[in-house]
Amino acid sequence: MTDRRGVVAKRAENLMPNVPYVRGWIQARQSADTLASPLTELGLESDFPGLAADVNVLGDGLVRLGTIRPEAALLLAELITSGLAAEMLDSTAQVPTDALESRASAA
Repeated sequence: MTDRRGVVAKRAENLMPNVPYVRGWIQARQSADTLASPLTELGLESDFPGLAADVNVLGDGLVRLGTIRPEAALLLAELITSGLAAEMLDSTAQVPTDALESRASAA
């Protein structure tokens, strides 16, 4: 999906034979829908008007956010950070329980 510099390949303007564009686009569409659902639930769909599925020249799916305001980018970053923090907190809360179970089975 990326070139040797880590840059996403250009979008597919002219289709080439034997490239699975539809498969990549379907994957991108599913991912865009998955992202759109919580944004809509939070009332943020208007902050991401360009959210769309696309495909590059290699047939890789792309999810485009479009041009967004800096505040929308900051909000998205905060939502991701909050979700990761909650996930980490949840996983660390389970560690003592697992440790107790392994101690009990060792005894």
